[in-house]
Amino acid sequence: MVHHQQIIKVQTSGKSLHKITSKVTAVVADSGIQTGLCTLFLRHTSASLIIQENADPDVLTDLSNFLSKLVPEGDRYIHSTEGPDDMPAHIRTVLTHTSEQIPIVQGRLALGTWQGIYIWEHRQHRHVRELVVHVMGD
Repeated sequence: MVHHQQIIKVQTSGKSLHKITSKVTAVVADSGIQTGLCTLFLRHTSASLIIQENADPDVLTDLSNFLSKLVPEGDRYIHSTEGPDDMPAHIRTVLTHTSEQIPIVQGRLALGTWQGIYIWEHRQHRHVRELVVHVMGD
């Protein structure tokens, strides 16, 4: 069993989705692992990870619009230390994920044809987000 781990830093541009599939794919390739598992862990509580449609950007727009309506900013949240977008960002992260696991088959992520990996920034301002990529297998 071989283990390979790398931290990827991603600069976000504020509330939006940032495709990171190619960055994760590069870490898997660097690992040399042919059969195994790639675990992704985002080290933040106001951004999340999703695996979603990578061909039609309308899907991502619809998802963002839906989540904004579901968890609006400006409501009277008790926690508002870092601004009016802080608590809604935490709630959005709870409703999504901070980790994902993807099988590795023949040295490649076993993503479906239309799947891409994204960091979903839930805050209004830019942040540097850290993603731990852990690859294990043979």
